[in-house]
Amino acid sequence: MASTTNRVDGTATTGTTTTQVTTKGRTIIDDTVVAKVAGIAARDVPGVFALGGNAARAFGAIRDAIGSSALGQGVRVEVGETQVAVDLTIVVDYPTPMMEVATAVRAAVTKAVTELVGLEVTEVNIAINDVNIPGLAGVEVDSEGRVR
Repeated sequence: MASTTNRVDGTATTGTTTTQVTTKGRTIIDDTVVAKVAGIAARDVPGVFALGGNAARAFGAIRDAIGSSALGQGVRVEVGETQVAVDLTIVVDYPTPMMEVATAVRAAVTKAVTELVGLEVTEVNIAINDVNIPGLAGVEVDSEGRVR
């Protein structure tokens, strides 16, 4: 059963978006497909370690362990008839400049959604909620965040 959400253009949707209607038929692309395209594009940007918040990444690790994956994890889309707004939550590798990563993610997501889905991207909002510090696996960190 599809859930009902509001689109960017203010109309209601049941989880799908019509991207093209011709005399030969119509093409419908599900909103989850748009989210997956955005997620794949964001993951491909150098400096992006992961998508999603802590809870989403924990569930993602469980999914990965059983052989499933959520390519739309950390991605929320609001899709209209011809436009889409994308919200992303990402984890950036340290010491990659965060604003540069955000700019590159925004460009990659816009390009992928425009070229592959055919929708105009009105905005790509990015929340950086964590930093991955390579090589700190197994290192103790005290209550004040200092490495021991």
